[in-house]
Amino acid sequence: ESLWTSFADGRVRLRIDNSCPQTPITVHQMFKESLEKYGSLNALASKKNGKWEKITFSEYYCLSRKAAKSFLKLGLERFHSVAILGFNSPEWFISAVGAVFAGGIVTGIYTTSSPEACHYIAHDSKTNIMVVENQKQLDKIMQIWNRLPYLKAVVLYKDSIPERHPNLYTMEEFLELGDDISDTTLDYIISSQKPNQCCVLIYTSGTTGKPKGAMLSHDNITWTSAHCSRAGDMQPAEVQQESIVSYLPLSHIAAQIYDLWTGIKWGEQVYFAEPDALKGSLINTLKEVQPTSHMGVPRVWEKIMEKLKDASAQSGFMKKKILSWAMSLSLERNLNSSSSSDLKQFWTRLADYLVLAKIRNALGLSSCQKHFSGAAPLNTETLYFFLGLNITLYEAYGMSETTGPHCLSGPCIYRQHSCGKPVPGCRVKLVDEDTEGNGEICFWGRTVFMGYLNMEDKTKEAFDEDGWLHSGDLGKLDKDGFLYVTGRIKDLIITAGGENVPPIPIEDAVKKELPIVSNAVVIGDKKKFLSMLLTLKSVLDPDTSDPTDILTDQARDFCQKTGSKATKVSEIVATRDQAIYQAIQEGIDKVNMNATNRVHCIQKWIVLPRDFSISGGELGPTMKLKRLTVLEKYRNEVDSFYEE
Repeated sequence: ESLWTSFADGRVRLRIDNSCPQTPITVHQMFKESLEKYGSLNALASKKNGKWEKITFSEYYCLSRKAAKSFLKLGLERFHSVAILGFNSPEWFISAVGAVFAGGIVTGIYTTSSPEACHYIAHDSKTNIMVVENQKQLDKIMQIWNRLPYLKAVVLYKDSIPERHPNLYTMEEFLELGDDISDTTLDYIISSQKPNQCCVLIYTSGTTGKPKGAMLSHDNITWTSAHCSRAGDMQPAEVQQESIVSYLPLSHIAAQIYDLWTGIKWGEQVYFAEPDALKGSLINTLKEVQPTSHMGVPRVWEKIMEKLKDASAQSGFMKKKILSWAMSLSLERNLNSSSSSDLKQFWTRLADYLVLAKIRNALGLSSCQKHFSGAAPLNTETLYFFLGLNITLYEAYGMSETTGPHCLSGPCIYRQHSCGKPVPGCRVKLVDEDTEGNGEICFWGRTVFMGYLNMEDKTKEAFDEDGWLHSGDLGKLDKDGFLYVTGRIKDLIITAGGENVPPIPIEDAVKKELPIVSNAVVIGDKKKFLSMLLTLKSVLDPDTSDPTDILTDQARDFCQKTGSKATKVSEIVATRDQAIYQAIQEGIDKVNMNATNRVHCIQKWIVLPRDFSISGGELGPTMKLKRLTVLEKYRNEVDSFYEE
């Protein structure tokens, strides 16, 4: 067996060695082990009519078997897929586990996907059954069903069915379908599964070209759930039952491994947030649940920070003063862990007790022992802001192709700005290092995926001849083995003069210097000098999450300090508001003064009329900046910088 494959029914050689000798197991074996230990504990909690409804691990397991039988009844073929299109819910989890029990492959699709994007994934993965949340998602599938020869049925799990359609079922109807499939039939299929076969497909959002289906094996899922979570200090339920809130897209590996699979492995209690979590309701859920551990992508932590800054901007003079006093004490203590005087320690503890604890409580994080950030780099401003609240954000680093976290920070493994160390049993090496020790990060271990479905060439490109996975990311290692990710190789700007410029540090510096700026994008590939596109912080539309024209309180605060009366983005851009444009220029001058060399200086900039968004195409589904799309969309603005 080879280390990789591009076939859904392929098997791979597992990367087992002395550092990770654990016996490989299937997803069903993992669930069975947990069932014996945690059967009577609550597993999943969701809100129905304002009340939390809970099911135990025993009920969860039985429902997953029921779903598996119904999938078989509907004609799910071995290594064909069950695609799930909807917001996080017990039905999502039960469908996913049921699909794997039935010998299928579970494939999540982002709820923001267009009908065409859904078609691409469903066709590529040979989806036999599609599980969708509501009418809105069902409409997308109805438009493409006749072009999906493998699709046999659709199951709707939230809304009722408005008009009958053959092979369309509600969740209740679906779960009864398999009643005449015997346990023996299902058990035979379960026992024929091997840990080195595919059970999950994660489609990478494809910032370039078509999405690629990363195939993950049973061993990828079960090994990662067990060992990566322990490296981050997640506790087994016999020590302490962790409770977490599930709200990030499950089609993305981070949430799927953290919420779904690790939840089964260690007997965690998973609470499902409301579908509008990222539009503002998440904090209400966190307050009710008081989770013991919480994971967010950087944009989520930034949003919490912005909300708190807005609230502070509106509060009275004394309140502001007390908060900034408490936060500066906390930040100082967290940055200089070395000894400080007894008096200083007393004040810091008092400030935490009187001020910061109340804020953590208002965020729903007073019982939270671990706060993780992953999927994109965290900027210094956010990191320091939370240290000021006495919250340490532990960064994780990996990719869909490493089943999520390959390197992890945690209570025992932490250094500022680092993503921690490789999980025990995983390895990292740098290739093509430059003089400063930056090289391409490569991965080895049981987290490493099987290959890309139906893409042999892309799969071969991902691995070198020794079977190491190349990430496309740049990083450096310190003498103690902590990893620092410094950027994407693809994002590296190479100027016309052949100078290498990593854009992220410059962009972060500008955002830190100018609190009115929401997004900053450095331009300069094959150009004589660097320029920058800027967007301003604006209020989001509560229904669509799209940016409006109205400036946030923090941005308006900035305007007032410069002496401008502007309250809208359009007012600033249309009139090229002199006070604000001058303040921006001064901020950029400051950043330029600290630049490593002249090549890293921003010479021209422009403010765009609207902030970036997922619907505008500038951000991917996890709020990652899509640089190529931005360059394409604002080509005229970019060209104007370089016209002689």
